[in-house]
Amino acid sequence: MKITHHPDDSTLMFYAAGNLAEPLSAVVCAHLAMCPRCVREVRAMERVGVVLLDRLGPAALSRPVPQMALRAMEAEVAATRGKPDLEGDIPVPLRHLLGARIDDVCWKRLGIGIWNVALTTQTGRGDLRLLRVGPGRAMPEHGHGGTELTLILRGSYRDEFGTYEPGDLADLDDEFEHRPIAHPELGCICVIASERPARFKNFIARLIQPLTGF
Repeated sequence: MKITHHPDDSTLMFYAAGNLAEPLSAVVCAHLAMCPRCVREVRAMERVGVVLLDRLGPAALSRPVPQMALRAMEAEVAATRGKPDLEGDIPVPLRHLLGARIDDVCWKRLGIGIWNVALTTQTGRGDLRLLRVGPGRAMPEHGHGGTELTLILRGSYRDEFGTYEPGDLADLDDEFEHRPIAHPELGCICVIASERPARFKNFIARLIQPLTGF
C-alpha cells in the first residue's frame, strides 16, 4: 500500500498531545494502523512532549486524561503491527464500532448512490461516520465548519486537491471547499470525522442536512 496523503503536522501534534477531538482522533488512530511513517512522526512528537513534561512540576488533574480509550486502542495497534491481519479490512482501532469486515457493514441510504453508517462517540461531540459512494458518483460541493478528516479504506476519490486511495488521509479545514468524485469503477468507502457539519452549496443537500446530520 502506497500512502501519499497524510495528516498535517499540526493534526499529528494535537493527536500526540491528546488534544484532538474524539472523532478526529479516531480517524488519525486508524490512519496510524495503516501508515508506519506517521507512527514514527507521532512517536517523535511524544518523546518531545515527555521531555517538556519532565521539566514541569507535578499538578493535580482537573478532569480525566483525554483520549484514554483511543490510546488503549493505539497500544493494541502497536502490539500487532507487522503481523499479518487475517481478520478483515477495517483498521483495528475502528473494529469495536464497525466489526472487522467492510462487506459485513449494514449500510443506511443517505442519498442517490450514497450510503453511510453513523458511529457513536463517547463525548457525543463532532461527527464520525463510514461513507460509501457509488462508482463515479460525486458528493455535493461543500466547505467545512471546522476540521474534516477523511481516511480512504477501499476504492478512491479525486477532488481539487488530488486523488486519494486506501490509507490516504485528507486533512481539510474551514478554508477549503471541494467536490469529491468516487472512482468510476470501484467507488469509494471512507471514514469521515468532522468537528461541525459541512457547508453544502447545493440547496437540496442543505435541505436534508438536518435529517442526515452530515
